Amino acid sequence: MRAAMYYSNDDVRVVDVPRPSIGKGEILVRVKASGICGSDVMEWYRKPKAPLVLGHEIAAEVVEAAPDVRTPAVGTRVFVSHHVPCGTCSYCAAGHETVCDTLRTTNVDPGGFAEYVRVPAINLRNGVFPLPDGLPDDDAVFIEPLACVVRGQRAAGLRPGATILVVGSGVAGLLHVRLARAAGAGRVLATDVVEPRKDAARRAGADVVLDGRDDVPALVRGENGGRGADVVVTCTGHPKAVRQGLDSVDRGGTVLFFAPTEPGAAVDYPFNALWREEVTLLSSYGGAPRDIEEAIRLLRDRRVVVSDLITHRLPLERAAEGFLLVARAQDSLKVVLRP
Repeated sequence: MRAAMYYSNDDVRVVDVPRPSIGKGEILVRVKASGICGSDVMEWYRKPKAPLVLGHEIAAEVVEAAPDVRTPAVGTRVFVSHHVPCGTCSYCAAGHETVCDTLRTTNVDPGGFAEYVRVPAINLRNGVFPLPDGLPDDDAVFIEPLACVVRGQRAAGLRPGATILVVGSGVAGLLHVRLARAAGAGRVLATDVVEPRKDAARRAGADVVLDGRDDVPALVRGENGGRGADVVVTCTGHPKAVRQGLDSVDRGGTVLFFAPTEPGAAVDYPFNALWREEVTLLSSYGGAPRDIEEAIRLLRDRRVVVSDLITHRLPLERAAEGFLLVARAQDSLKVVLRP
């Protein structure tokens, strides 16, 4: 079968690899659509593991099932999770499924940028979900990133009527804008430094879109009656943007760190400026099964619309082009590969 083998952002090769064989408790799926995530182009994270087949935003169809597998049946359209929690450890029991050891060691074979994917038994048990009939394959690639956003906003305790600032309007930021709007946020502000993404934030429902090169904290207060934002979500790991987020939160507010920094990056900040204002700092990583189920409902019911966030639909043969589009982060949002 064909697969896109990643070596670096500017070296992605479509190669022939063996089609996976399934074992007990496993299924084989044919990939219908797979989204390129911003994390796929973080070279500091990906290149040390290269070469490998990436792709974790997977909409697929079951084409083969082991004899002991009763469901899903062959022909079923499914979303496939690449990382899955065990559901039984102390982390899972406490609601921290995404720091589960099992989640951090599971994966599919070889990855979503391939024609076929083998789904191991544990992924089948804890991470395969039938797709609603009315949800297109291309839209279904947003299930995984939207699940991450669902988890983050739940952790941040976003309340109806609250003001939220989204720092960075890539795909994750735009999903935060859309979900906040669907959740009843009173005022939604967003930032970016790239004009097409600022335009996308406006279309996504942001009340105000700020240029990240300006004095964002002052502008936030100017747009919000002198107050900071109740919830700030940093969707970029650039230290300046993280500092902007910290400076933009209101007293008693929450800052959600939703994106990593480069390794070794530091953000200097006066501790007392947060301590005396009762600011909550938290992070969010990944999505658990409950978050995936909620994301599917949101997409099925069109409470969160995503089709207009797709800027490029490319065949697998053009995977290298897709990676460069995402890495350059200029005139692209979601790039979908169709094996």
